[in-house]
Amino acid sequence: MNVNQQAGHCHDPVVSLESVAFSYENRNVIQDLSFQVLQRDFVGLVGANGAGKTTLLRIIVGLIKPTRGQVRLFGQAFSSFDGWDRIGYVPQKNAFNPLFPATVREVVLSGLYGRKKLFVRLTKEDYRKCDDALEVMGIVDLADRRIGQLSGGQQQRVFLARSLINNPELLILDEPTVGIDAETQEGFFRLIRHMHQHHAITFLMVSHDIDMLEDYIGSGPVQTSGKLKFYVKHTHDPENCAETSLAHSLKGFREKIEVW
Repeated sequence: MNVNQQAGHCHDPVVSLESVAFSYENRNVIQDLSFQVLQRDFVGLVGANGAGKTTLLRIIVGLIKPTRGQVRLFGQAFSSFDGWDRIGYVPQKNAFNPLFPATVREVVLSGLYGRKKLFVRLTKEDYRKCDDALEVMGIVDLADRRIGQLSGGQQQRVFLARSLINNPELLILDEPTVGIDAETQEGFFRLIRHMHQHHAITFLMVSHDIDMLEDYIGSGPVQTSGKLKFYVKHTHDPENCAETSLAHSLKGFREKIEVW
C-alpha cells in the first residue's frame, strides 16, 4: 500500500495491483504483489536484472496476463478497461528494431492508434497533436528522418513524443535513459520532474538505479516485494494541477533550459 495515501480527489488509485503473480517457464518472477499507484504519484521501480520490473510494466499495459491476481486501471477492472488513450508507454529501447522502416513522424503518430483507432483514418487534429509533440521534444527537424538513423538520445525523444501525443494521465517509462549520455539524462530528468510538478500526470518509471532521482523521490523505498523496490513521490498541491495544456507548458519549459 502506498504510504502517501491521503484524502482528496488527487489521490484516487490509478493502478491497483492485488496479489499479482507471474511465472515464466516454472520460474516465479513476481509473487503476491499488492500495490497502489495514486493520482499524481511519481513511482520509481528499482531492481536488479531479472527482478520483474519490465514484466510488471507489461502486465499493467496489458501486453501479458498475470498468472494470478487482479489489476485495476483508474478504478476499472482490467477486463473492462477501455481508456488506453489515457496511458502513455515508453518501452525499453532494446524492444525497438532500428531497421524498422518508419519516419519520426510516423512513429509519433502511431501513439494515436491504440486499441480502438488502429484502422481509423487520422484527422487534421491528429496531425496537429503530432506537430505539438514534435515541437515539445525539439525534434521538428527530424520529422522526416528514419527512426533508425537517429542517436540514442534522439530516439528517446521520439518515443517520449509518441507517449505524450494523447496528453496521457499515466506515463509509464521503462529504462528511458539507457544508452544515452549523462548530459542528455540530466535534461530528461529535468523535463519529467517539470511534467510531474505542473500537470496532473502520474508516473511509473523503471530504473536499474535510483541515483539520478534520489533527490526528488527520496532515498528509501516505501515498499519492497521480492527484488522489487518501490520509491514514491507524491504531488498534491492544487495549484500545481493548474496546467491544462501540456504542449504549451513544455514548450515554455524547453525555452528555459538547454535543449537535450
